[in-house]
Amino acid sequence: MEDLLKLGSTALKKAALNEEAKTYLLANPVLFGLLKKAARRYTAGDTLTEAVPIAASLNQQGFRCSLEFIGESTRNEREAKEATDEFLRVCRTIRENKLNASVSLDLSHIGLALSNDVCFANLTQLSQEAAAANTEVIISAEGTERTDAVLAMYQKISATHKNVGITVQAYLHRTSDDLKQVLSLPGRIRIVKGAFETSPGLSLPRGKELDETYLAYAEQLLSTGHLCSIATHDPFIQQSVKQLIGKHQPAPASYEFESLYGIQTAQLTALKGEGYPTKMYLVYGLEWYLYLCNRIAEHPLNIFHALNDMVAE
Repeated sequence: MEDLLKLGSTALKKAALNEEAKTYLLANPVLFGLLKKAARRYTAGDTLTEAVPIAASLNQQGFRCSLEFIGESTRNEREAKEATDEFLRVCRTIRENKLNASVSLDLSHIGLALSNDVCFANLTQLSQEAAAANTEVIISAEGTERTDAVLAMYQKISATHKNVGITVQAYLHRTSDDLKQVLSLPGRIRIVKGAFETSPGLSLPRGKELDETYLAYAEQLLSTGHLCSIATHDPFIQQSVKQLIGKHQPAPASYEFESLYGIQTAQLTALKGEGYPTKMYLVYGLEWYLYLCNRIAEHPLNIFHALNDMVAE
């Protein structure tokens, strides 16, 4: 069974990156409808208008939220501006609706693949709007071919905007050095295990060594009291981090447990019930296909959830 799930996970990751397969699946009305039903479990809708009530409801339940308008790398300055304008609307909506929420984004969505100047200008505008909403912008991790550019952009924006944070991936061998660099900057550090395919020798596989590495980085963050997000669905990691919190006693405002909307939410609910700060990561938008494939691939048992969602009325 485990081998079958791994096979399914690998197939989904390949399907996510296959443009021909994506075009075929989304052009077929029957397949599109089935996939869209499965995506509803993990996304907050196609538009910001649909996402806001979900975020507000989660706030009422005691969860903080992170909002992301999902999309792929922009191919020209017009697309980068359109994406930036949407993120600006997210910031204004957070302020107007008094949501307890931050903003998350891929730098490639706002122009990093085009030029550093375009990306920095857009990120500066977003950081200013987020500051006006008294909230953060958290930069997401991307593939290893962009890690240097992402970290350089984060370091540059941190010189003028203290409300911008960064995501680091525990599975990358380079993260030990990268973490030292970002610990010297004021923004929140979000730590994830890492899920992108990498070239041989760049990353750790899932397993005990990665768990130990993740926890070592988490302890660095918690022991210094640096703003951080413990982003994981792994119950072993969550329970181990609770012990680290008990050991180092960081201020509750300095850390949070974060999980993706629709995935093992009972665990995050339990942590909230125990008094730990929690955040739910919400995404919305029309580019949900890649996100859906990756969510199922990262947690292969979600294949069964997807099948059930597809056939449900």
